[in-house]
Amino acid sequence: MSPTNILAILVIFCCSISFAFASDPDTLQDLCVALPSSGSAGVKVNGFACKAESNVTAADFFFNGLAKPGVINNTVGSLVTAANVEKIAGLNTLGVSFSRIDFKAGGLNPPHTHPRSTEIVFVLEGQLDVGFITTANKFISKSIKKGDIFVFPKGLVHFQKNNGDEPSSVISAFNSQLPGTLSIAAALFTSTPTVPDNVLAQAFQIDTKEVDKIKTKLAPKKG
Repeated sequence: MSPTNILAILVIFCCSISFAFASDPDTLQDLCVALPSSGSAGVKVNGFACKAESNVTAADFFFNGLAKPGVINNTVGSLVTAANVEKIAGLNTLGVSFSRIDFKAGGLNPPHTHPRSTEIVFVLEGQLDVGFITTANKFISKSIKKGDIFVFPKGLVHFQKNNGDEPSSVISAFNSQLPGTLSIAAALFTSTPTVPDNVLAQAFQIDTKEVDKIKTKLAPKKG
């Protein structure tokens, strides 16, 4: 085999490894603390503008919002508290983030996806039934308890449900500074502008009156 062919194979092999393990792009500098105002400053390319390093402080890398359970005040009985780049400016370009999820007894973190990240959860307290669905429509599920870990592959629909009689909580880790969350029911029934009723009715094999009922129940509460 010629040196040229060997070089070509090595390049293809390296590229394949790069794509296989890709999450957020690798950083090219020590740090890039996000500027608070850059999130709404128009076009962004995989991150936020960097604060001048001379203005960076320890506060840019600190967050204590996951220390205690959140106050759950919704119909699904769960609360997600994120610790991503929007809360910790120093995470910008670092490709990691956390969340805490608290559940009432019977609480549900409804089916959703994270389009930019794999998720791994560690159970702090209680027990949960968890699961995800593959693109082959295979449902993979397990009951997990305090100290257990479970992984949800990137982009796949998944959920967590507390079927116990006591509250439960988990810490979630992501290989993205801002993994994004697409809640299936909310995305389909509360989008702006709305998905046409006849599309939803045909997709779920229900009539448009049922679609309207679901939209009313899922609509964000005012006040």
